[in-house]
Amino acid sequence: MSRYIISDEAIQDLDDISDYFLQTNLEAGEQFLRAFNAKCQQLASFPKMGRSYGHIRPDLRGLALRGFVILYRVNEIEDQLEILRVISGRRDLEALF
Repeated sequence: MSRYIISDEAIQDLDDISDYFLQTNLEAGEQFLRAFNAKCQQLASFPKMGRSYGHIRPDLRGLALRGFVILYRVNEIEDQLEILRVISGRRDLEALF
């Protein structure tokens, strides 16, 4: 994969996460966003490194990040990775899809 894109839903998730960190710990929020960007770049290079969530959706994969899960899919035709959601690992993933 040469690039990644972030869906509107994932952008909203990141906004919500940022709002939470603004109220609780700004430095932790900045660290989270830096780690998120680094993970996305890693995923673009190694798209199969995340766990399969095929039981929810055939093309769904996920990678843990500090209590959250980056949910994504690989679009090999367009040579890109799409970040679908960034959610708490405690949420019901099946309910999202």
